[in-house]
Amino acid sequence: MNTTKKRFAMEPAIFNTINYFLLLCILVVTLYPFLNTIAVSFNEGIDTTRGGIYLLPREFTWKNYDSVFSSGHLPKAFWISIARTVSGTVLSVFFTSMLAYVLSRPEYMFKKSVTIIVVLTMYFSAGLIPSYFLIKDLHMLNTFWVYIIPGMISAFNLIVVRTYIHTLPESLVESAKIDGAGEFRTFMSIILPLCMPVLATVSLFVAVGQWNSWFDTFIFAPKQSLSTLQYELMKLLNNSMSAGASSNAASAGVSQGGQNSAA
Repeated sequence: MNTTKKRFAMEPAIFNTINYFLLLCILVVTLYPFLNTIAVSFNEGIDTTRGGIYLLPREFTWKNYDSVFSSGHLPKAFWISIARTVSGTVLSVFFTSMLAYVLSRPEYMFKKSVTIIVVLTMYFSAGLIPSYFLIKDLHMLNTFWVYIIPGMISAFNLIVVRTYIHTLPESLVESAKIDGAGEFRTFMSIILPLCMPVLATVSLFVAVGQWNSWFDTFIFAPKQSLSTLQYELMKLLNNSMSAGASSNAASAGVSQGGQNSAA
């Protein structure tokens, strides 16, 4: 009897030990990428290319932060990135959900045709050059709207939101129409609030994409006044890599010259 009581008394301790160990492993796996990034940021740039940096920098330096904060373009580029992320996310989610609601209505006679056209854009693209000339003809080159309008409707996000709307009871829309609500009032008052879970997911997709994007700045808005934070960081990275390559080439040339002189 006493043995059984002791075994039952030890079970919570064993469970807590295993639980804490697993949580500690998850904590380490979660924090390691951040700690590694911090260690790399404090390491000398040329030495970083050798790899092998984990939690502590191998050659400590402040030069990386000096290069970043000495650039006078970063503060404005930061606010440009904030503006495009917030406005792009809000407009994309609103218009994507609105179009998804239209395509979910059974009485809309062109919903299958429009859906097929939208899905085809996920598999086929016109390419970069036609896209550039289209943006140019729309007079959006070197404007803030080139960050917002071209990617406002995502085919994947549209299909996700439309599928979620299909799961909502049709009786809600019928009740709203009986009370005299139009389509837009039904969408704003009934459908949009009920779609908050899927809209939160889509918002995360759009916000991350907007924040990380830099190639559209390079192609469509190279003006310094519209430069984003990611584009400025990409230029700093390319400049540091070019400087590192030049330094390595110069070192190799000096070494080769010394060997030739010795010969």
